[in-house]
Amino acid sequence: MNLAEIASATGGILADGTASKSLVTGNLSFDSRMVDKGGVFCCLPGKHGDGHDYARQAVKEGAVAVLAARPVGVPAVIVPDVLAGMADVARAVASAYTGTVIGITGSAGKTSTKDLLRQILEQDGPTVATLRSFNNEIGFPVTVTSVQSDSRYLVLEMGARGKGHIEQLCSIAPPRIATVLNVGSAHIGEFGDRKAIARAKAELVQALPPAQGIAVLNGDDPLVLAMGKTTDARIVTFGTSHGCDVRAYAVQSENGCPRFSLRYGHKTTRLQLSVPGRHNLWNALAAAATALAAGVPFDRVVAALGRAKITSGGRMDVQHSRDGLTIINDAFNASPESVAGRGRAEVGAVLGMSEGVAARGGTSRARLTASRPRVTFLVLPLREADTWRVHIYGPIPSNPP
Repeated sequence: MNLAEIASATGGILADGTASKSLVTGNLSFDSRMVDKGGVFCCLPGKHGDGHDYARQAVKEGAVAVLAARPVGVPAVIVPDVLAGMADVARAVASAYTGTVIGITGSAGKTSTKDLLRQILEQDGPTVATLRSFNNEIGFPVTVTSVQSDSRYLVLEMGARGKGHIEQLCSIAPPRIATVLNVGSAHIGEFGDRKAIARAKAELVQALPPAQGIAVLNGDDPLVLAMGKTTDARIVTFGTSHGCDVRAYAVQSENGCPRFSLRYGHKTTRLQLSVPGRHNLWNALAAAATALAAGVPFDRVVAALGRAKITSGGRMDVQHSRDGLTIINDAFNASPESVAGRGRAEVGAVLGMSEGVAARGGTSRARLTASRPRVTFLVLPLREADTWRVHIYGPIPSNPP
């Protein structure tokens, strides 16, 4: 797109000598430290600063122009609302894209599943996937505008903090395949209960086109499985239950990594994952089912899935200290279900609980520690900065780390 086309898509006007035919070859960005050369920097207001103050720096770093709410002395497309303008640009890009758009949502495991799926799809064709956890109204347009004309797949992670959030994201880039991982209690403070969370996640399934759409649903989660009744699209299920289209059985663990038999139709194979944690079995099944729904051959899916790693930081990153201590860094913001599931695999866990989880008090804490390993370190943040209260449950090792 050139800047004139961006102005047309956003209803904006060109300012400060902006050349209408200047071609935009990069994606949108909103962090002046991560400006994409040839792209457009979006001047978003924030809690601790205003993106308009960094417009000159962004152009100096290689941005063709900025998307701004007021003139800033550098080439700009002036729009009434910068965030809405970002969505408009992404919508224009998505409407011109001819590849397969895949949406992923769920209370836990979105980023891990996205990482695994990206590595499978890359074996079948050029793939663009959500950067890090850019799954909200700010990060989502960045990923959409990263797509190229030759990209075969566009994988979009979609998060929600309330009703209508996923519906809004789907209006920007409508999916052809919708994958729903689970319904847990993440953001339950905003939603109120799990049924409300399920209704919000179902917005992804409801956005599918009836004829060409495919819903990939967790057959082990009743709330997810029920979403199949809200769409006329084709349904593909994954899980460990009998009747799942993509099913794992005879599940074992080898060096902490799931090993299982994978069945799809008349095809069955034994598969060893390269990622630790039993909970990643469902993430892997979701990735496999989504790739198969996209038309990737079974053998190619199996080969790629066995090699795939979780590449986003802070998720089951196994490290070994010089004195023999094994440290599993799973410190990225996680739901109670995620932590409880992972705790079964570890000898000791250090849990940093968010204010939302801590506010719910004993219920979440009891559920997390009920399935605790031999010793659990439960860490709760206090009001004071850099101050922590540590509760130790179970026997204390003779030489604690």
